[in-house]
Amino acid sequence: MQLLTGDAFDDLFRTFARTAFHLEVQDIYSTPEESEPFRRFLTGEPDDFAWHQPWLTLVKETTGAGRSVSRVRVVTVPHVDYTRWGLTVAELNTAAGEDIRWLPRHLTADLALPLDDFWIFDDERVVYTVFEPGGRFAGGAETTDPFIVERCRAAHRQVWDRATPHAAYVAE
Repeated sequence: MQLLTGDAFDDLFRTFARTAFHLEVQDIYSTPEESEPFRRFLTGEPDDFAWHQPWLTLVKETTGAGRSVSRVRVVTVPHVDYTRWGLTVAELNTAAGEDIRWLPRHLTADLALPLDDFWIFDDERVVYTVFEPGGRFAGGAETTDPFIVERCRAAHRQVWDRATPHAAYVAE
């Protein structure tokens, strides 16, 4: 595996041809760049979401070019505060063109899911997200190993079929 950091990681989203899918399996992410927005959410303070604009711009550009960005978030129910916050932030992501779906963890007991978050690009390249011990995003560990790619493709198919689209999930 090769560790991709900084621009090398960001370029993955500019260079894929058709699809980018993200599986998220953690209930909480403690990234420093989200700590202040998350604190504001918990205290009921307004957020201008300026911190999130680079991602939203990238998603708009990508989906505007006819490529898809999607994710499934596997979450514990009842939701932890971080998931409740994620549900509100996801409104911006979906408005930008990202297809986000939610899957309660108790509905995955019979699935062989990876324990780590990953992106899969064009069904041929897997990039596991890597976090430092303190929560800071460190980059992505990339592989094109056929066994790993197929395992992640299978996980994608399994969770996608069970997950609920964001608008329907919020309406429940």
